[in-house]
Amino acid sequence: MIIPALEYYLVLGAALFIIGLLGVLVRRNLLIVFMSIELILLGANVTFVGFAVALNNMLGQAFVIFSLTVAAAEAAVGLAIIVALSRHRDTLNVDEIDTLKG
Repeated sequence: MIIPALEYYLVLGAALFIIGLLGVLVRRNLLIVFMSIELILLGANVTFVGFAVALNNMLGQAFVIFSLTVAAAEAAVGLAIIVALSRHRDTLNVDEIDTLKG
């Protein structure tokens, strides 16, 4: 089996992280911001797997499994908050949501 070089994993992980970061900074729709956060987590997971393959160590996969469980819990709670906000405010624009302001 041919194992790709570490650089490919790192470039893919960095590209996913940057795309997610740009989505968080540029977009105003709450769902797109939420998906961008998931892309950031995916970029970090690809980097973990790349280092695990390059170092022939299973610790990277253990971090990925832990990260995926945290991301699943975050997705459930985040989507519940998004649904509640969309029902209460009738918008998902980040600039128009001021529920937490006093």
